[in-house]
Amino acid sequence: MTTGFAGIVTAVSAWSIWGSDMFPAEPDPKGEPEEWTTEELKRWLRARNLMASDKASREVLIERVKANLRPTRS
Repeated sequence: MTTGFAGIVTAVSAWSIWGSDMFPAEPDPKGEPEEWTTEELKRWLRARNLMASDKASREVLIERVKANLRPTRS
């Protein structure tokens, strides 16, 4: 009982020290969406709540990313 409580206190302390950045998110992929892996396409869409279906084809994923990409600033 005491060990369990100590574990919980330790976990909460670690979380409050490091915050939610304990496991930082991977950065967005660079380059053209056609060169991204399927997982990178899905991760990019999920991060923006744009993922329609896990069964979407690679072509559909690329089109969704392209439709939602912001133009680069020069």
